Amino acid sequence: MSDRSKVAAVYLLGFAIDLANMFVANAAYPALQRELQASVAQLAWVGNAYMLGLTVVIPLGAWLARRCGERRVLVGSLLLFGLASAGAAVAPSIGALLGWRLVQGLGGGLLIPVGQAMAYRAYAPEARARLTSVVMMVALLVPALSPALGGVLADHASWRWIFAGMLPLAGAACGLALAWLPAGTAAAELPPLDVPGLALSVLALAALLFGLTLAGQHGGTHLAVAPLAVALVAGTAYVHHARRAAAPLIDLGLLAQPLLRMGIVIYLCVPGVFSGVNLVAALYLQGALGLSATQTGALMLPWAAASFLAIAIVRRGFPAWGARPLFFSGIAVDCAGIVLLATPIAMHEAGRVLAFAAMGFGASLCTSTSQSAAFLDVPSARMGEASALWNINRQLSFCIGVAVLGSALNFLLPRQAAGTAPLAYRQCLLLAALLTLLPLPLVARLAPPRAAAARPVSQ
Repeated sequence: MSDRSKVAAVYLLGFAIDLANMFVANAAYPALQRELQASVAQLAWVGNAYMLGLTVVIPLGAWLARRCGERRVLVGSLLLFGLASAGAAVAPSIGALLGWRLVQGLGGGLLIPVGQAMAYRAYAPEARARLTSVVMMVALLVPALSPALGGVLADHASWRWIFAGMLPLAGAACGLALAWLPAGTAAAELPPLDVPGLALSVLALAALLFGLTLAGQHGGTHLAVAPLAVALVAGTAYVHHARRAAAPLIDLGLLAQPLLRMGIVIYLCVPGVFSGVNLVAALYLQGALGLSATQTGALMLPWAAASFLAIAIVRRGFPAWGARPLFFSGIAVDCAGIVLLATPIAMHEAGRVLAFAAMGFGASLCTSTSQSAAFLDVPSARMGEASALWNINRQLSFCIGVAVLGSALNFLLPRQAAGTAPLAYRQCLLLAALLTLLPLPLVARLAPPRAAAARPVSQ
């Protein structure tokens, strides 16, 4: 195995652990509720606490990697994650479990951006589409399989084994990191930690996640105003601080790279919006059309099959065609699938299957292309900071999509006349289709389709 393959393998294992930890506990919520006497709101924070820890620590990852060396940060994050997994497995109360989930997120938040920076730095730009295809395969398979595994453990053993089972995975990743990753060295001259920037970024991200969580819940829109206002003020303060600071924690100047900026916008408007579409569709199909949970869940099968096809196309087509035609095609097909779901055709099984297949193909075409293109123009020395920006946006995208479409649905449903509830769902889906089209002006400014590696025109 080549050195670059070893680096990629460690990153992919860490990425799989992170994804599994996000989704594996979903099927165990009833068991958690019974044993720990948890409320529905507390159960929601089993996932949210992990995501909160994951997101707020990401800005610190690049600085720590320069300060301590990338391998040390990866090993330390895995040890912290393993410790928190053990704590979650023996948690005596829902409060203790939420605390350990937060610590798990702190470990995972250091693991992913540092590992991603190492992996993409190890591959030449023209070879990154191949790496991205493997990353996207992991991103598809793990969320699809982990809830089923969690359900089996909860039914036949205990929900505690869900978290205990993370220990051998973290141990294996730690051992491979020590054996395969270059030792690396700390930077000889490193600016001091940007403490004001860290405080502002943590406050902004924590308040934003908390506000988005409230906004997506029924009756929680008015409660979200205060934390979202705090997030806006703190975020604005960080932007002003970063412009003046000699060495900001995250240099927002990286957003001047057109392909990185394009990838971030795509993630917000395509996979991010789809997270909200998935929520609205589940409620629409079960509440308005009378499908069972099993029938609704089965629609992710054509979605996944079409996604695999899209990933294979990007792997072969991106080096030859560039980003622009892939983005245009992906956005068009994804938007068509969302619109199809909003029409009466969705009342028929064939129409629903076609809609989900189109959404899977279009969204994965965009996501794989954006992941392949985003780091093309980023200098190797800045890869850590670019990865931090990418991963913060990736986490927030899914929350924003759910919050926007969940809030729209909560607003529209009470205003529908009796017997016209499906109209509210369809209106939300049409809103989602419009949001998916927002990146088109930026896509149109990319270089011609067959330019090498889809590099953007000078601006």
